[in-house]
Amino acid sequence: MPPHKNNQFAVWPGRAYPLGATWDGEGANFALFSEHAQGVDLCLFDPAGKRELARLPMKWQTDLVWHCYLPEVRPGQLYGYRVHGPYDPARGQRYNPAKLLLDPYAKEIVGDIKWSDALFGYRVGHRKEDLSFDRRDSAPGMPKCKVIDPAFTWADDCPPRTPWHQTIIYELHVKGFTKRHPEVPRHLRGSYAALATRPVIDHLKRLGITAVELMPVHAFMDDRNLVEKGMRNYWGYNSIGFFAPDFRYAATGLTAEFKTMVKTLHSNGIEVILDVVYNHTAEGSQLGPTLCFRGIDNESYYRLNPEDARYYMDYTGCGNTLNMRHPRVLQLIMDSLRYWVLEMHVDGFRFDLASALARELHEVDRLSAFFDIIHQDPVLSQVKLIAEPWDLGEGGYQVGNFPIGWTEWNGKYRDAVRAYWKGEGGVIGELAYRLTGSSDLYEAGGRRPHASINFVTAHDGFTLQDLVSYNEKHNEANGEDGRDGEDNNLSWNCGAE
Repeated sequence: MPPHKNNQFAVWPGRAYPLGATWDGEGANFALFSEHAQGVDLCLFDPAGKRELARLPMKWQTDLVWHCYLPEVRPGQLYGYRVHGPYDPARGQRYNPAKLLLDPYAKEIVGDIKWSDALFGYRVGHRKEDLSFDRRDSAPGMPKCKVIDPAFTWADDCPPRTPWHQTIIYELHVKGFTKRHPEVPRHLRGSYAALATRPVIDHLKRLGITAVELMPVHAFMDDRNLVEKGMRNYWGYNSIGFFAPDFRYAATGLTAEFKTMVKTLHSNGIEVILDVVYNHTAEGSQLGPTLCFRGIDNESYYRLNPEDARYYMDYTGCGNTLNMRHPRVLQLIMDSLRYWVLEMHVDGFRFDLASALARELHEVDRLSAFFDIIHQDPVLSQVKLIAEPWDLGEGGYQVGNFPIGWTEWNGKYRDAVRAYWKGEGGVIGELAYRLTGSSDLYEAGGRRPHASINFVTAHDGFTLQDLVSYNEKHNEANGEDGRDGEDNNLSWNCGAE
């Protein structure tokens, strides 16, 4: 049942821009895009996130944005949305006001998800599957969004702006890199703050690297099937909030702690690059949970099957693909990228499965709106842009095909070096191209040799030690029976497996 204390909060019309919850020093403006919704409720929660204090209808709508202003709300207020509209999956509509939804523009998302069937818009196990309807309240199991005060003293923070031809990138996982570091204070290990400690920075400087590339730090979800097996989505390629740093990596704060980390790394000449996952979300396929985008405006946010809108186009292998053809989805991603540059001061991005972002119709299109917008943007065109130049769809392998202004993980460099090291014949010519800048891939498109991000190992597939230890995968510990991960690792066990 909805709470009855709605009259304790003054509600003013507010504005349709900016999207999200914005603290202006006196109150907070709330704005949510939904093209097809019939109504939106703003839900406020107590500091523990357990009790819904108020459910406030957002009575004002401008240009498909629902909005209101609460003059008495302060930073720290927890909130979420409920969105009203038809539940008709066959037409791509999956509204269910019983489900509390995260704000796509939330700057902080706090609390672990507590998995249960109530988080799904349909009755799990029903013979009609997702064509059925679930009326249970999902709020008790949902994380909550938080209104923040963005104030931070950057002082003389200055991005290092290391030229591409001098850039050496170190990929790392925020938690894994420091969780067992004996010289990092125990209460900071595994956090953003830990990356800003002197032992860590000294180590990075001794390595001679110029940039750290952080594996996903956007707020993400642990998949239900993993949690029920006692496991976690450790890497984090399962985003649900594109503006919020994941709270699990925070030791002393959250947004302010992340900013302090960036400022400290910058003062030591180290750039910060984020591995970002804009190609899909944690809501999965049509049988996935209703956490955010699906319940706000499913047919706008996701690529639906043109022959049956009940189903999603899946170019990512993760159940869904964000709809880059919709202007509001493009705006979401561009606003997110600009936020991390202007507000969080990061220096660049590595785009996971970047080919999926360039699919205008079905094929990968290097002239897609996504590239056009970034190319002309005065902020984003000036930071480091790295593509993982493939996805799982047809024609998704696009090494060498991204436009000017982009660099790429050069999978052909990786494979040539591994094959040569393994002792395979006939690879000298290929290796020569790779070691001399891969002109066969980049020169015709007007790009320089630094468009190639050369690497031998990364988080995908075998580690460097694995490459000289095993011919086959041995992923026994995770219970997947070796079905996960890349099969073609070009490795050699040197005679003993």
